[in-house]
Formats: sequence, C-alpha cells, structure tokens
Amino acid sequence: MLDLIIKGGVVMAPIIGLSVIALAIILERAWALISTRLNVPLFAKEVFLDIQRGYFSKAAEKCGEVKHPIGKLFIQGISNRNMKRDDLERLMEREGERGVKKLERGLGALVVIIGIEPMLGFLGTIVGLIRAFMTWEQLGTNITVSALAAGIYQAMITTAGGLIAAIPYFICYHIFVARIKSHAGLMSYYGTQLLDVLATARKGVSVEDPH
Repeated sequence: MLDLIIKGGVVMAPIIGLSVIALAIILERAWALISTRLNVPLFAKEVFLDIQRGYFSKAAEKCGEVKHPIGKLFIQGISNRNMKRDDLERLMEREGERGVKKLERGLGALVVIIGIEPMLGFLGTIVGLIRAFMTWEQLGTNITVSALAAGIYQAMITTAGGLIAAIPYFICYHIFVARIKSHAGLMSYYGTQLLDVLATARKGVSVEDPH
C-alpha cells in the first residue's frame, strides 16, 4: 500500500490528508446523530399528557433530559406558552432551525471534500500522463513500457485514490442528510402539535403542577 501511495506522486498527499479530515467529520457527526436517538412519538405523547394535566415543570424537565433537538424546541414552547400563538410559533421555528444547523455542523466541509477528492485524482491523472509523454518525447524510438510505467502508475493510482475516498464519504453524507431531514420533519410535525396542546391547555382548567 505504501509503495502504491509513493508511486501515486505528490498529489496523493492532499488526497490522503483530506480523507483523514473527512473521516474525522464523519465519525464526529455519526456519534452526534447516534446520541440524538429517541422514540419521538412516544416522547411527545408523554410530554403532551403532562401538559394536559397542567404539569408544565415536569414536562419541561422531561424535555431537558433528552439530547434530541426536539427537547429544546419543546422547552421553548412550554416556557413561553403564554405568548401569542404566532409569536410562539416563530420562536419555536427559530429554535428548530438552530437545532437543525447544529446537526448539520461539519457537513458543508464534508461535501466540499467529497467534490475535491475526485478532482485531485483527475489532476494526478493529467500529471501522470504528462510525465509519461515527456518521457516518451525524451526517449523517442527507444521508449519502453518500463520507462512509461511511472507516469502511468501515477495517473491510475491518483484517480483510484480520489474515487475510493469520495464514494464512501458521498454515501455517508447522504445518510446524514436523510437522518437530519427526518429529525427536522419530526420537529415540525410535533412542534405544531405542541402549539395545539398548549392552546387547549390555556383554555382548559389547569391542575396544580406537582413541581
């Protein structure tokens, strides 16, 4: 493997360097998304039940215990439940956007690296072919396959290196995007339901909050 990297030439250095950075981003984002795992429908049902009973502090405390961004979204709604619905909705939308942006952290850099890796590979291909043709020009009719091998090796290895790095990272990126979209959809749906539950709770008869 080391021999192949050396034969790939100087272009392999940024390909490998960017691959390491991308891998670090993927591992960090994977851990962040795993830590937000939550049965959102069940969680929302429990919080809504507490609110309907008038246990607002208990509901907010339950929301503070989860790492899913819906927890902070619900806290905003519960803490500011006496605001007008339109104002509260905008406040919760901003909180939801902050939660989504937090989940997307690092993905911008990752998608840039995914785009650059194959381009570096193609650059290495061009450099390798130039190297091979320069050797051919110098040797003329005395050219041999072994004389061309170094340039051809560089051309093929860098292309393969760029694609090998980009393809799995491309897959990971879209898995993350799909997961984040799922989080955003759940936050939007249950955020609207929370507004309805809070509106009903304000109209109803409140019971004493056990906290």
